[in-house]
Amino acid sequence: MFSLFLNNNLILNDIPTPWGKYLQDPASPIAEGILEVHDTIMFYLIIILTLVGYLTFKIIKTFTYNKISYKYLVHGSTLEFIWTLFPIVILLLIAFPSFILLYLTDDVIDPAMTIKCIGYQWYWSYEYSDFINDSGETISFDSYLIPDEMLEFGQLRLLDVDSRVVVPVDTHIRFIVTGGDVIHSFTVPSLGFKVDGTPGRLLQISTIIQREGRFYGQCSEICGVAHSEMPITIEAVSLPKFLDWLNEQ
Repeated sequence: MFSLFLNNNLILNDIPTPWGKYLQDPASPIAEGILEVHDTIMFYLIIILTLVGYLTFKIIKTFTYNKISYKYLVHGSTLEFIWTLFPIVILLLIAFPSFILLYLTDDVIDPAMTIKCIGYQWYWSYEYSDFINDSGETISFDSYLIPDEMLEFGQLRLLDVDSRVVVPVDTHIRFIVTGGDVIHSFTVPSLGFKVDGTPGRLLQISTIIQREGRFYGQCSEICGVAHSEMPITIEAVSLPKFLDWLNEQ
């Protein structure tokens, strides 16, 4: 978690940090599930690394100077059964949580609101199709990277945009993603989703943001020379603040 002070207020930003060695703080159930599966797999990997390292050390120590080995020490049905069964059990322990997480990621049931995200070279366009003004128009806007020379204090280089996606917390939100020219990728690590925006196709992902904050992402598909200049900024606010924002649009 990266934090900064702006006008005497503490603002928490879920952003990548220099030399970061761990995942960003999760802000949605899917992100929490990804973090849990990651930690579980790392635990199994540490066990495997310890066991294989110990066996390798014993083999080197035992047979470096002793060239004679007893056949039942290194061969036998019992050993074959153990080192066949052990990987199967580990793979099953990894597979079941992974399949459950994949199912929950693809499961989009009765969202409260939908936001359409279209990737262009090189900016994002958003449309709130559930909200219509008196003229019958939906809320839509383009979101561009803020150039370095226009950054204000507290804004982040290559991450902040001129128009942020504003959503309410504790609300089931569906994002429909597509591409307007080439393949892009709508990715926000703190929310646990990464969706390809493919021209001619509509892909969807849903999330429930559990806390207020500003969540950053970037296009994760190499889409051209300005690929690194397509940031994504999602600001989660309380429902009254979201309604105020809607009235201003």
